[in-house]
Amino acid sequence: MAFIDDIKAKAKTDIKTIVLPESMDKRTYEAAEKILKEGLAKIILIGTPEEIAENGKGFDLTGVTVVDPFNDPNKQKYIDKFVELRAKKGVTPEMAKEQMEKDYMYYACLMCKCGDADGVVSGACHSTGNTIRPALQLLKTKPGISSVSGFFLMEVPNCEYGEHGLFVFADCAVMPEVNAEQMAEVAALAAESFESLVGAPAKVAMLSFSTKGSAKADCVTKVQEAVAIAHEKYPNVTLDGELQLDAALDPTVAALKAPGSEVAGHANTLIFPGLEAGNIGYKLVQRLAKAEAYGPVLQGLAMPVNDLSRGCSADDIVGVVAMTAVQAQG
Repeated sequence: MAFIDDIKAKAKTDIKTIVLPESMDKRTYEAAEKILKEGLAKIILIGTPEEIAENGKGFDLTGVTVVDPFNDPNKQKYIDKFVELRAKKGVTPEMAKEQMEKDYMYYACLMCKCGDADGVVSGACHSTGNTIRPALQLLKTKPGISSVSGFFLMEVPNCEYGEHGLFVFADCAVMPEVNAEQMAEVAALAAESFESLVGAPAKVAMLSFSTKGSAKADCVTKVQEAVAIAHEKYPNVTLDGELQLDAALDPTVAALKAPGSEVAGHANTLIFPGLEAGNIGYKLVQRLAKAEAYGPVLQGLAMPVNDLSRGCSADDIVGVVAMTAVQAQG
């Protein structure tokens, strides 16, 4: 069974309600139709009757809950919650109302915050920043977590490495620069993400161009410090570094470069030293190995909110909604 089929099966075991705020994009409607037919989640679409009629024409939206942000009977509840959460930032009821009507992502996050939905998927026609900003302002991070990061679940065909070709790559989507403390946090969250989605123990490699001190540079020192922090703060995470990619994946290379490591040669969760490396790395594997790249999936938020690539297909949206539903189950 392909990874996404397994995720869809998990989603069906405990149906969650996911909000799709991008009613201005036809891919949203195609995805909603497929999600409902497959029984993966309950769907809320945010949009005016005019937007729904124009962009949803030709799609079967039976079972979709449509919320008009201008005439929703629950709107005052969301305005009050917005003001409660952002009063210290000077947000007034009038400002909250305007923001919610202008940017449906705020409306979607408030629905989650008030318990009327379990997660949000956006990004088909909005930037990552426009997806994350409302989530950070209204949903906040998990207790004890300082920042949001993003990962891709990579499914590499005919691959003997990782968990039968399954990997988590992080952070590939959110933070351009990470310090040692943040890198350790990303590693702990990525391990949790791998185990919840794949159902196998995570083995986390903190990547560098150096293995166990084979090279010296400030960027290598950062990874070494991140490893030390992770061992101290997250002792239950199976993690090692710094490791070069070949030492992380290949048992033969690992025996030479990192003998005795319980991760080297067996890693399935790869933590990159920066967004530049992570973004390049996942796209190389996606294109050259013809891998499936599911994500970017966000981690660290108090409730599941996930981003989409602006070049995504309707099937990509279906997959991310299924993953969001499984996150919400956790």
